[in-house]
Amino acid sequence: MARIALCQVNSGDDPEANLKLVRSRVEAAVADGARIVVFPEATMAQFGRPLAPVAEALDGPWASAVAALAAEHDVVVVAGMFTPAEDGRVRNTLLITGGGHHRGYDKIHLYDAFGFAESDTVAPGTTPVTFDCDGVVFGVATCYDVRFPELFRALADDGADVVLLPASWGAGEGKREQWEVLVRARALDSGCWVLACGQADPAATGVPVNPKAPTGIGYSLAADGFGRVVTQAGPGTETLLVDVDPAMAAQARAATGALANRRL
Repeated sequence: MARIALCQVNSGDDPEANLKLVRSRVEAAVADGARIVVFPEATMAQFGRPLAPVAEALDGPWASAVAALAAEHDVVVVAGMFTPAEDGRVRNTLLITGGGHHRGYDKIHLYDAFGFAESDTVAPGTTPVTFDCDGVVFGVATCYDVRFPELFRALADDGADVVLLPASWGAGEGKREQWEVLVRARALDSGCWVLACGQADPAATGVPVNPKAPTGIGYSLAADGFGRVVTQAGPGTETLLVDVDPAMAAQARAATGALANRRL
């Protein structure tokens, strides 16, 4: 059994202030027994501001500070940040640090949808990423990736029993319903646990809303391999603690045949 904390927060414009937020939530999660502490996409700096000025490499000061925090508390921290791309854009990167890991996953599917064009400023990644913690294999995905079942099946093929899904979901009519059904569907597609950690809804927390950026709706949730919602947050800032039994993934795959019976 693995205890995972999903920290639904509102990040702001200032990476240093966001680092303090990460520290406080990690300390609280560790006190509650978490082994992995997950933060949303764009934890380093929220969407709606220029990203290139804050982007830095995985050995830069922001990621290094998170790494030191993870080492101090003997946990794995997963948090959204931005790293420089070779073409002048940035990469939308999930930092995975602690437990012998310090690496990134670059978001593969960019949010060129619903009137947004993430690819104008963000370069796509190409490679799925998994990591091991306490003998359990975890995959990672970011926000818009959830619309693409082939990524989640690829992570399952690579041994993942749990997929961590940080997000900064765009608000709008029907978007909460899409978020919830997509998380549950990806769990069913892959047989994995899918633990989705989103930015809190600024409107629910008293933070000014930027209508031109996807800055979160809240409603983080955890779904098991049968697509059942185990726990879910509301729209505001909140931390969910999820006790994950990785054996549930094998049970779900055996029951549904969703991977074994593929033909395409």
